[in-house]
Amino acid sequence: MVRQGEIELLESAELPEGVRVLVTVLPNDKAEFWLKASQTSLDAVWDNAEDDVYAHLLQA
Repeated sequence: MVRQGEIELLESAELPEGVRVLVTVLPNDKAEFWLKASQTSLDAVWDNAEDDVYAHLLQA
């Protein structure tokens, strides 16, 4: 959670000084988050040159 510009942990954790952490920003709208999170994977599956060889089947 962010309060006054600082990130606060929801649960206590003992982290050593200088440890690197990964922060994921979650919007209030969960549906929007999952749509954006999955877009990269969907693009990789649906938008690739290898599938262009099947384009002629879509025109039949």
